[in-house]
Amino acid sequence: MPQKSPRFALRPLVLAAALAFGTLPAVSPAQTTPYVATEGTLLNVSAQAEARRAPDLATLSTGVVTQAADANAAMRANAEQMAKVVAAIKAAGIAERDVQTSGVNLNPQYQYGENQPPKVTGYQAINNVNITVRDIAKLGKIMDALVATGANQINGPTFDLDDAKKEAAYDEARRAAVEKAQARAEMYAKTLGKKVRRIVSISEGGSFAPPRPMPMMAMKAMDRAESTPISPGENVLSVNLDVVFELGN
Repeated sequence: MPQKSPRFALRPLVLAAALAFGTLPAVSPAQTTPYVATEGTLLNVSAQAEARRAPDLATLSTGVVTQAADANAAMRANAEQMAKVVAAIKAAGIAERDVQTSGVNLNPQYQYGENQPPKVTGYQAINNVNITVRDIAKLGKIMDALVATGANQINGPTFDLDDAKKEAAYDEARRAAVEKAQARAEMYAKTLGKKVRRIVSISEGGSFAPPRPMPMMAMKAMDRAESTPISPGENVLSVNLDVVFELGN
């Protein structure tokens, strides 16, 4: 009686499952993937997708640096100048919830001489606030108004999206990443003469890449009609997925 030729099968499935799950990136306890019994071949596919959005808000830091011979004078001068800056922030329509003090510092200024101990020559006072501007079209004029009223430090802006719009953009990227992973799995399955049975697990990682902020700089009031030009560009929201598929005949 002729013997039947053995059928080729990927039988060490327990080992394959262990290897497949072992190559997955570490995730938080809430995302840990339980062991799933399977009779097919496991395929781990990584896929990345992006969504781009024009930002609708900006954050920046602004403040006042003053110097005087003694600490009290430096702080008084800083307080007077900073009061004008805060008034300009309110006049620009920035809500109180969008203004937060980020730091108040008083530092002695030293003069160093050879073979001599450092000598205090004065004091520097610094007061900075972080503000959120929700109307980007007014950002340039707001920055100019701050400088005109006494702000001599500005750091930013950094552009961002409202939470609801950001989540919607992430969902768009998620859908695109899933479709990309599914298409790759179908390609692998077809090449191997198999079919995609199901998705065993999905793990997600994401990133938000706003445009780089401007470096910290000292600014002087400018006597000109036009406001500081601002180019918000687009923000890129990226999602990375690791998807484990089960392939079978």
